[in-house]
Amino acid sequence: MSRRCELTGRGVQTGNTVSHANNKARRRFLPNLLNVTLLSDSLNQSVSLRITAHALRSVEHRGGLDAFLLKADEKDLSLRARRLRRLVAKRTEAAAATA
Repeated sequence: MSRRCELTGRGVQTGNTVSHANNKARRRFLPNLLNVTLLSDSLNQSVSLRITAHALRSVEHRGGLDAFLLKADEKDLSLRARRLRRLVAKRTEAAAATA
């Protein structure tokens, strides 16, 4: 399992640990990944994803998983999230057509 957010694409970054004596040693900055289960309103089902804490805050800010996926750039999404985005888009278009 890769250390990459499924919604924002944020992954591992590298840099230096710098001591007080200014010695530099390579290190990795790992993203704060969480296993969460989010509810999709248009699909009426829960979806389990591995996302960062920052992405979770963004999902809540945008008004839920469906709104986040429809507004998100497709190149940042994982393959599972892209499929989910297409399903949500189909369902919302079908709901708009019947209303």
